[in-house]
Amino acid sequence: MPMPQKTCSAAWLEGAALYQICPLVFADGNGDGAGDLDGIRRRLDHVVALGVDAVWLTPFYPSPFDDFGYDIADHRAVDPRLGTLEDFDRLVEAAHASGLRLLVDLVCGHTAKANAWFQASRRERGGPHGDWYVWADPRPDGSPPNNWLSVFGGPAWSWDPLRRQYYLHHFLPSQPTLNLRSAAGEAMLETADFWLDRGVDGFRIDAVDFLMRDPELRSNPAAADPPPAIPTKLFGMQVHAWDMMHADVLDFLERLRARVERRPGAVLVGELSSQPGHGDRLRRYTAPGRLHAAYTLGLAKTAFTPDAFRAALMAAGTGTTCWSLSNHDVERAASRWLPPGADRARFAAFLALLTCCLPGVICVYQGEELGLPQAELRLDELRDPFGLNYWPEFPGRDGARTPMPWSAETVEPAPGAAWLPVPEAHRALAADRQAGLPGSTLEVWRACLALRRAWPALAHGRIDLIDEDGPILAFLREIDGEAVMCLFNLGTRAADYVLPEGSDYAPLELPVPGLPPVPRRIRGGGLVTVPALGAVLARREGASGGVAVAAPEAVPVPG
Repeated sequence: MPMPQKTCSAAWLEGAALYQICPLVFADGNGDGAGDLDGIRRRLDHVVALGVDAVWLTPFYPSPFDDFGYDIADHRAVDPRLGTLEDFDRLVEAAHASGLRLLVDLVCGHTAKANAWFQASRRERGGPHGDWYVWADPRPDGSPPNNWLSVFGGPAWSWDPLRRQYYLHHFLPSQPTLNLRSAAGEAMLETADFWLDRGVDGFRIDAVDFLMRDPELRSNPAAADPPPAIPTKLFGMQVHAWDMMHADVLDFLERLRARVERRPGAVLVGELSSQPGHGDRLRRYTAPGRLHAAYTLGLAKTAFTPDAFRAALMAAGTGTTCWSLSNHDVERAASRWLPPGADRARFAAFLALLTCCLPGVICVYQGEELGLPQAELRLDELRDPFGLNYWPEFPGRDGARTPMPWSAETVEPAPGAAWLPVPEAHRALAADRQAGLPGSTLEVWRACLALRRAWPALAHGRIDLIDEDGPILAFLREIDGEAVMCLFNLGTRAADYVLPEGSDYAPLELPVPGLPPVPRRIRGGGLVTVPALGAVLARREGASGGVAVAAPEAVPVPG
């Protein structure tokens, strides 16, 4: 039975920590070797112990699984390989009983070709579903209507011989694009109602930048600065002026928000592309009456530098940011940003503390709390069409999508049973090896999330004094007179930083093993040494009109 809705506001999302779960590869509940909804329910104790506020589930709907379930054949059902609607209801009930909220993916921009909507649309132009997708006649020479490109390679148009028109697909040819200006838009709002009626607490909105496009289907201009050599991915050779990021996205977001507002406490978290201007789009997409929060892939696709984080933090000051440093679409941060020669465990702990000090919403990707590195897979092991299309120039996203390693001793399932293999390197980092082990990455994550909860300035405070000095990233978090100065050294050598004048600072005990001791008090204007891939967090004490705030209870330090 559908679960009753909580009577609360969406304010719970402010400063919240989300945990992203991919049902295909999280936990096996029925013993067939593949992930499923019941497996997630059985492993909720792990999520609760981590200390997050909500779970985000990637697609679990009926699908051919050409694209990890983002090719949806029926938006209002559960794929039989993952369970039933009754299994989903039990998962919602168990999550709520554990104090967790549950968000699910809402893929509004496209479906699978196998979707009944698409099959009806291609059969009858004048039928009820005739305009639910983006169709266009060929040019006089039979070629596609314009020059738009697919993110996954090749033209963004495929010919349908039954309808005798081209259909648009921003991703795979098996993922036709919905026309949300038609009744398909209302159908997606009704889909949101369907899952809200079953008790979900909101949605992660997939690929927001691709929800709308130029209705005149004008061709994109070539990139202003063409690359010196032809790139592997041709998508970057155009300025995406007409095929995405259209202003009508805002109208659809407002319609969706109005629908969600009927359910107290329900929220919308959007995914933005890394296309130029993503910081400004985040501000516009999260303006009042639109998304509650959004994350962009921009930061995850830049170098690990204080300047990159400073720019991201500056943009975060004008919108409600969700920080997703690792997810199913990018290489795991523990590998992507690992400095040459750095200790993997030390770096994973550093990323945990940095993430837990960021403003807005933070998102932990399954396995990130274990410090999992990117898996290295063979070509014959890949499932991701992105990797299959671009191998060996680009190995795709499967390296971040391998199954969650629960036990180092787990027997490998029969070939083909699991979505992807478990790398041997991940077994040594299995959850059962780390739980309760002082200084392990899992225990560091638990303690860092506890630190975030213990200090309101870290969870809810505004951000100020954003600075970068050499390898040091510095920012101040402040709320109701409580202020915490955050210093992070992104480099591999110790570095000095001069604290702002006007107040003294009392360093906090940090839940990261191996950091050298710091003075009990540092004078404003004083020099503080931040260790390599280390941090100093210090409470600003009352001075020059400041307000002294009592420290919360100490957070245990692992190891």
